[in-house]
Amino acid sequence: MNSQLIDFSGKDILIVDDMPVNLRVLNQILTNQGYRVRKALSGEMAFTACDATLPDLILLDILMPDLDGYEVCSRLKSQEKTRKIPVIFLSALDEAEDKVKAFHLGAADYISKPFQVEEVLARVAHQLTIVTLNEQLATQNAELQKLNAELLRSNAELEQFAYVASHDLQSPLQATIGYADMLLWKYEGVLDANAKRYVTQIVHSGMRMKNLIQDLLAYSKLGNGQLDLQPVDCVAVIQEALENLRQEIAASGAEITHLELRKVRGDRSQLTQLFQNLLSNAIKFRRPGVIPQINISSVLGDRGECLFAISDNGIGIPEEKFDSIFQAFQRLHGYQDYPGTGLGMAICKKIVTRHGGRIWVNSQLGKGTTFYFTLERLI
Repeated sequence: MNSQLIDFSGKDILIVDDMPVNLRVLNQILTNQGYRVRKALSGEMAFTACDATLPDLILLDILMPDLDGYEVCSRLKSQEKTRKIPVIFLSALDEAEDKVKAFHLGAADYISKPFQVEEVLARVAHQLTIVTLNEQLATQNAELQKLNAELLRSNAELEQFAYVASHDLQSPLQATIGYADMLLWKYEGVLDANAKRYVTQIVHSGMRMKNLIQDLLAYSKLGNGQLDLQPVDCVAVIQEALENLRQEIAASGAEITHLELRKVRGDRSQLTQLFQNLLSNAIKFRRPGVIPQINISSVLGDRGECLFAISDNGIGIPEEKFDSIFQAFQRLHGYQDYPGTGLGMAICKKIVTRHGGRIWVNSQLGKGTTFYFTLERLI
């Protein structure tokens, strides 16, 4: 930000110098620019002035009797109340070691005597600009922290609501599905074709809602509590996921392979869900008439973590959808073509993120997809 764009009129400048002539000259220069100027002939007078009202900036001479400028600056910087006030030394001492000592004590700038008026004004304006920008930045950071806290609280409340609502919906929904099933088998001889179709649709819609509720519960649960981090054998986790997907694998004829996989540190149940969701997607989004070929691998990533890849030969994902598929309820296909809730990839991202990792995708339409994610490796 250009200091010429900021109005510094009324800013309080304290000049500390034991020479009255210097005080008069500097007072005239600064007052002409609209600054409010106070003067002190000694270090003790400067402390008294600061106790009365904190200045926005201090111009400080070094060679003064009793307390020299170095001691005054040191005491100012040692006190919480005055340490943030920018101090510009203004002295006839022009050796490098004098300036280094001044900066070491906390000086913001150093002007050598005899001084140029333009230099004094430029350096004063520059330091006041820095102070103004820092204040604006601190205000913006405070506002961002407040907004972030409100967002976290809102997300937590939303997740809690989703959990409670989903949990409470399960019982009545299960009753609806149960009664509809009962109608089909108990009154099969009474219901005509249309009635059977209607009741069957109730069951199918109920099961779809049940799957959505279960995924919503799973998603909301991920934000609750601490992770149970422990050494995890990924081969064992994948075997468990494959057992859970046994029916889908048998129905599709999917061939799933993996080499020796690295052990990681994580929450075993969540990692099982992560692999299961990714493998389920690879099986589901297969090309018609093509047996799914799925490979799981892991290598050491460039940041020292475990980098996993799950590759398939499925239908692929458009490049413009690479980011959106990780958002909740995002679907690329109709439910009739590829059933699902639209929460699977959002759950995967949340699991990986909670483990401190990253997840992304690369894909080619009609050729296949590879999901990559990172986890903390077990050393």
